[in-house]
Amino acid sequence: MNTLAELLRLTEATFWQAIIAFLRVGAFSSLLPAFGEHSVPMRIKLAVAIVFTMIVAPAIPAMAPPDGAGAFVRLALAETVIGVALGIGLRFFVFALQTAGSIAAQSTSLSQVLGGAAVEPIPAMGYILVIGGLALAVMTGMHVRAAELLILSYDVLPAGMFPDASVLSDWGVDQVRRMFSLAFTLAAPFVILSVLYNLALGAINKAMPQLMVAFVGAPVITCGGLFLLCVAAPVMIRTWLETMQGFLAAPFGAVP
Repeated sequence: MNTLAELLRLTEATFWQAIIAFLRVGAFSSLLPAFGEHSVPMRIKLAVAIVFTMIVAPAIPAMAPPDGAGAFVRLALAETVIGVALGIGLRFFVFALQTAGSIAAQSTSLSQVLGGAAVEPIPAMGYILVIGGLALAVMTGMHVRAAELLILSYDVLPAGMFPDASVLSDWGVDQVRRMFSLAFTLAAPFVILSVLYNLALGAINKAMPQLMVAFVGAPVITCGGLFLLCVAAPVMIRTWLETMQGFLAAPFGAVP
């Protein structure tokens, strides 16, 4: 009888440990790049969240069950906010690739090519960069780094403790700044190509006003943009991956 009672207490403690961990893990995994995309079915997302919970729950400090309904609601809100904040921090890196692709496409007159092929209306360049970046991130163990991030997050943000609003807002604004900085850095070669192209086009138009330079220049900028994409995409994706890995290693102090 004592053994059965001890087993029931252990089962109840394990159940609450998993529930509390699932609150943070579920919110985080719903925004996790590759696993939380709109094209991934909800059942797969739920399975991913359960698997992450099975990994994270045994590795975090033991947590006592909440005393009542009010305590549980407060705990659920706090854990959800923390999970969403961490997930958005990673989701910003996908936004950075999309923004970089949009800047590159606008600079090279390729913004309308296959613009609606993705779930989100982004140019073809952005779609290629996002797919390549997510594939490389998963192949290099992003899911392992994400599990480590969740486990270590309990040292900085204990379970049930609401993060300070001012600190969280400053952190979020800094992530937005870093995202746009990274996006423009990735798209810089295309912006430089666009500037050189327009300067050359203006000089040719000034020297030969009778020539329809737009008809001559349009194929040049299109071919040049595609060629530059083939050459620069590996470097762009590698730079993006290194920056994201730096964030996963130190989400509250990573510098791009």
